[in-house]
Amino acid sequence: MKSLKILGICGSLRRQSTNMGLLRYAQQHAPAGVEIKIAELAEVPFYNADYQEKPQAVQTLLADFEQADALLFACPEYNYSLAPALKNALDWASREPDNHLLSGKPAAIMGSGGGMKSGRAQYHLRQVCVFLNLHPLNRPEIFCSAFGNSFDPDGNLIDEKAQELIVQQLAALQDWTQRLRP
Repeated sequence: MKSLKILGICGSLRRQSTNMGLLRYAQQHAPAGVEIKIAELAEVPFYNADYQEKPQAVQTLLADFEQADALLFACPEYNYSLAPALKNALDWASREPDNHLLSGKPAAIMGSGGGMKSGRAQYHLRQVCVFLNLHPLNRPEIFCSAFGNSFDPDGNLIDEKAQELIVQQLAALQDWTQRLRP
């Protein structure tokens, strides 16, 4: 398989978010033959079918989805569910003809959060994946505490166990993608 292109999508818009820290770590430690691009969601407006022309930020995001062989979600938990920025990115992509930007695409999910470490949000995201016909990995699962010693003050991942899990997840996503999209 050619070089694998993964689109990382973070549900948090803060640059120093711990979820963005997970994606940055993944990007910096991707296995050979894997390139991770992190989507820019800050300027993407909420999906609205009344738009006559897609805003430039949406056009860029959709082009990123088009080029991606697989998706990597960093899923924070907001009020027991997934964050609006992440859901909004999926809403925009799903409205393209025949859901061609998402349907059949492999994905992996990671996240950090409070008490349940984004577990509820990740399970809600998996429900969304079913409708969108995305194929998320089952293992390894990555649930990090955003409020312990896992991250430095800038949101960078410093927990060695979580770092190891990310490397394992990326290898599993690479294998999963090769099996689903030879």
